[in-house]
Amino acid sequence: MKQMLTLTEHSQLKALSDPLRAEMMMRLLERPYTGQQLSVYFNLSRAKVHYHLKELEKNQLIAIVKKEEKNGIIQKFYQSVARGFTPSAELLPHLEDINETSRQFLLQMAERTKSVILSAPEDAFKMNKASEDPSDWDYIGSMWQFSAKEEHFKDWIKKYFALMQEFSELTKQDLPNHPDSKIYYISTMAFQIDEPIMEELKSKKEEK
Repeated sequence: MKQMLTLTEHSQLKALSDPLRAEMMMRLLERPYTGQQLSVYFNLSRAKVHYHLKELEKNQLIAIVKKEEKNGIIQKFYQSVARGFTPSAELLPHLEDINETSRQFLLQMAERTKSVILSAPEDAFKMNKASEDPSDWDYIGSMWQFSAKEEHFKDWIKKYFALMQEFSELTKQDLPNHPDSKIYYISTMAFQIDEPIMEELKSKKEEK
C-alpha cells in the first residue's frame, strides 16, 4: 500500500466525497475486506455494497489484494491502494468537492477514533502517578487553539510529519509480539475554524 496517492480525476473526488464510501475507505485502510464482510458490518445489502466497491475500484482507489475459495465461491478481498489521498493541481478548481471529501474523511477519522477509545483496554488509561510532566503520562488527550499565520501553521505541519516519520523509524524494530512492545493508536486533526471555541481567544478577539 502506498503512503499517499495523488488524485488526478474529478470522479475520484466525487467517489470519496460520498459519506458511505468514505466510511468504507476507513475500514479498507485498516485491512482487506470482502463485499460480504462489509455487507454484514454496515448492515447493507450485498448489491449496494458491491455497487460502492465497484465505484471505488473503477476510480483506482481500492484494489483486490487476494482471493480465497470458500464453499466453491471465490471471495475477493479489497483494500485501499494508499494510506492517504491528496488532489493534484488540476483538481484545485473543484474546490467544493475537495472540501467535502476532506470533511468526510475527518468525520470518519473522528468516529473511528471514538470507537477505538471505547474498545481500548483499561490499562490504556491508567495513571501510575500524579504528574504535570507529559513524559510521565501513558496516554495523550488534549485540544489546542491558536490564532496563527498560515505560513506558521504549514511549518508546524511539516515538523509534525517529520516527527511522525522519526517515530516510525525509531519503532521499526519494536515488533508487536515482543514482550516489551505495546500497540499505540495515534489520531491527529487540525483545521481552520471561523470563530474561536475557547474563551481565551474569544476574549482577545473582543478586545481588538
